[in-house]
Amino acid sequence: MINILGMNILGTSAVGSLVGLVGVMAWRIREGRTAVTARKIIIPPLGMATGFCMFFAPQFRVPLLWAAIAFLAGAVLLAYPLLLTSRLERQGEAIMMRRSSAFFAVVVGLAAIRYFARGYFDSVMSIQQTAALFFILAFGMILRWRLRMLSQYRALMAEQAPAQA
Repeated sequence: MINILGMNILGTSAVGSLVGLVGVMAWRIREGRTAVTARKIIIPPLGMATGFCMFFAPQFRVPLLWAAIAFLAGAVLLAYPLLLTSRLERQGEAIMMRRSSAFFAVVVGLAAIRYFARGYFDSVMSIQQTAALFFILAFGMILRWRLRMLSQYRALMAEQAPAQA
């Protein structure tokens, strides 16, 4: 096993995943305190899309069917809890994200599923391929969630437009 800073790559990966989870949750708390804009909805998936550059490296490549299944699992199955636990609502002139109290439990649950499923996937494919598949899965989940948010945002903006006229 490859050692990085005295830990094997799986231990380093687990610590990195935990740090990432905490970072995402802190970011979501901070982001939830400010008004939502179309830009704030669109930028995260666009920024995340740069991760597809990993596929320039051959060790990250996976069969197209695996990639399609991972994307659909994220977009169809795993996005569903996020869609149920968050919605946009108007508060005065601002549009704000309203999350149910279950939102963070869902995020932690999804991270746990990812962490424990990795043990199986790492036994049948390389760590890089596992990372690639989970990236595609996460991208499908985030993309569907953000597209739903954009749809809600546009509907709320359209409600406001006739009221101003």
